Amino acid sequence: MSDDRRWWSDCALCSALAASLLWANLAAAQTASTEQPPPAAPAAPKGIWDRSNLFGDMGGLRTTLGDYGITLGLTETSEVLGNVTGGVHQGAAYDGVTQLTVAADLGKMIGLDGAIFNVSGLQIHGRNLSTDNLHSLQTASGIEADRSTRLWELWYQQSFLHGKFDVKLGQQSLDQEFMISQQSSIFINTMMGWPLIPSVDLYGGGPVYPLATPGVRLRGQPTDTITILGGVFDDNPPGGPFNNDSQLRGAAQTGTRFNFNTGALFIAELQYALNAAPASPAEGAPPAGLPGTYKLGFWYDTATFPDQRFDQNGVSLANPASTGIARMRRGNFSIYGLMDQVVWQPDPKSARALGVFARFMGAPEDRNLINFSLDAGVTLKAPFAGRDSDTVGLGYGFGQISGSASSLDKDVGRFTGTAYPVRSSESFIELTYQAQIAPWWLVQPDLQYVFNPGGGIPNPNVPGARIKNEFVLGLRTNITF
Repeated sequence: MSDDRRWWSDCALCSALAASLLWANLAAAQTASTEQPPPAAPAAPKGIWDRSNLFGDMGGLRTTLGDYGITLGLTETSEVLGNVTGGVHQGAAYDGVTQLTVAADLGKMIGLDGAIFNVSGLQIHGRNLSTDNLHSLQTASGIEADRSTRLWELWYQQSFLHGKFDVKLGQQSLDQEFMISQQSSIFINTMMGWPLIPSVDLYGGGPVYPLATPGVRLRGQPTDTITILGGVFDDNPPGGPFNNDSQLRGAAQTGTRFNFNTGALFIAELQYALNAAPASPAEGAPPAGLPGTYKLGFWYDTATFPDQRFDQNGVSLANPASTGIARMRRGNFSIYGLMDQVVWQPDPKSARALGVFARFMGAPEDRNLINFSLDAGVTLKAPFAGRDSDTVGLGYGFGQISGSASSLDKDVGRFTGTAYPVRSSESFIELTYQAQIAPWWLVQPDLQYVFNPGGGIPNPNVPGARIKNEFVLGLRTNITF
């Protein structure tokens, strides 16, 4: 039995024992529970421009489902993006995703307090501008993906100790909880959500949208200000070799391929909430101050990863005498830090607030194309009078090509005797405005400018030239049905 298979077998046994203990604690907690049922929700607004969902109560369906603890969510995100300069050619593309989510509060449904079951699916449509036109590392949109109708998440969560601790088991997308910034989430560029290093350096871009992966996630909140996240997950949702797009084949296309043959991805994150509002604030207490969130984390992948420069014999992959098969290196890791901080708010009761965010990540250079990434920016909530739900943001992203990958480019030039481009770094700036037209409808114009696309890769349509800088215009709309 391989090390990975043996590890997963041990993990399964430990999970079974842990589950038995959790169920025992749950039974005791249910016996001692004295919590009162939550108050009835106020009647939903009837006007189409006031309701939180376009379809409202759907003829009483949402209320009926809610009586049984079931919440139904349906959203459509659509966008048109186009590059007016740069890229391998200019043009525009439409893409979109429909997401259906069903969540069940098992406490309300069957009396299992603190238990939630969640299942979601995706219908991805349209074309991918980044793949077709841009060839950038920091892709233009976080919803771009291969066209498919697929299962996304499927998990069960159980909380304990009055919500201070919970466990989530099942198929999960890590970008829903790990490495995320609340302020950067308004931006369209992919790397403002899931960072560049795992997007490029992990198998299949990591277990994130549109992929998800089986795993176990633990979360504890020992105080109002400290949260600890940790988990272990399969590291290769689509299966197959490294850097191989297998979303379109077999079960990988439908999201039902549960791969356990590559490696395990361990991840942990420590979060600190500055000036966090207390769970039970004292009446008349002064504001705590400007809120902020600070995170420090790491991930480690047990799989093997291809060397960026050398083959199995230690010969440069650019050397004609090379086997052409990269040396495989065991294990990969990254360390990251993240900051979200409100720096100005004229009135604690006002929606207007100016915030800044920054996130950095580092990884080994011998087995990774990107060994350092940074994204940062500033956002202003309620930028205009009467537009309390709007947000404007200016962001920046940077990715450093590893020294090993750059050295391989130099080797290519030396062995071929040509002026082959040497990759260095890629960066972009993004200006975006998120307008809340109605509680259920967002419209978002967006501008992006990409410097040195791909880190300076050759343009396949223009021999000897790099891909020129790219100016991307876009418009996104999001509707909650």
